Amino acid sequence: MKKASSIKNSLRSLKWYKFPLLALAGIISSLGITAFLQPAKLYDNGIAGTSMFLADLTPPYLSLPLFLLVLNIPLILYGLKEEGLVFTIYSCFAVTMFSISTHIVSHYLITDTSAGSPVVGYDRFLCCIFGGLIVGCGSGLAIRLGGALDGIEVIAVTLSEKLGLNLNTFLLIYNVALYLVCGIVLGDWTQPLYSIVAYVIALKVIDYIIDGFDKNKAILIVTDRADEISQELSEEFHQGLTLINAKGYYSGQDKTLIHIIVNRFQIITARDIIQRIDPKAYISVSDISDVFKAS
Repeated sequence: MKKASSIKNSLRSLKWYKFPLLALAGIISSLGITAFLQPAKLYDNGIAGTSMFLADLTPPYLSLPLFLLVLNIPLILYGLKEEGLVFTIYSCFAVTMFSISTHIVSHYLITDTSAGSPVVGYDRFLCCIFGGLIVGCGSGLAIRLGGALDGIEVIAVTLSEKLGLNLNTFLLIYNVALYLVCGIVLGDWTQPLYSIVAYVIALKVIDYIIDGFDKNKAILIVTDRADEISQELSEEFHQGLTLINAKGYYSGQDKTLIHIIVNRFQIITARDIIQRIDPKAYISVSDISDVFKAS
């Protein structure tokens, strides 16, 4: 009964407006692959890159869209317990749309790639840049919506812990191994090297989409003059802040921590106010991705 109730609650938490956007994420990534990477004989990273490599080595009926489904779906389902039902449903839908749109584009829209990319021809440099950008946009959008387009990221969460690696190290090892195999099998190291460039670009785009282009700043201030600093910061920026009681380890004295979130244009003004009131204040500034209130 508890399991059935948990499934019902998960299904109720699905946001249906996300499904068209997840479909859009799959379409965007398919365009990056079919219009830029595949025509230039370049590979994406993760399972998408593995699928492209296998599709090149196998008969035509074992196509890229088929490999995208066959390799991704089992890995996503494997992560059901770790990531939850909602994530699994979003991801399976996004991967399915990714596969379908890749099939439609490659079979009905971009049928002739003998001259390379239909946009930039056989310029591998431009193909790896714009292929990485577009694929990164699609993958980042899917993650932002609570899903994923690549099963290797899902399986990495589980396996990286068992192997004693962090997530990014596991993904890096997988992708480096993929590109090494590509270079050895194909006898062409230019291809995997350009693919690495596309991979790095895609990673940065994913980070920007998930974290935002203009990150806010969280300022943590340790001071003996918390009331004065808090009042002036609040009046200057017309916003609230948080006071946290603390104690110095070496001095044993009671301290007050001030926590405030500002944008990049306010950071210098905030620093000047703090240092003017308390030159001995300790100031820590860190990037934050999102600020929201729980409803």
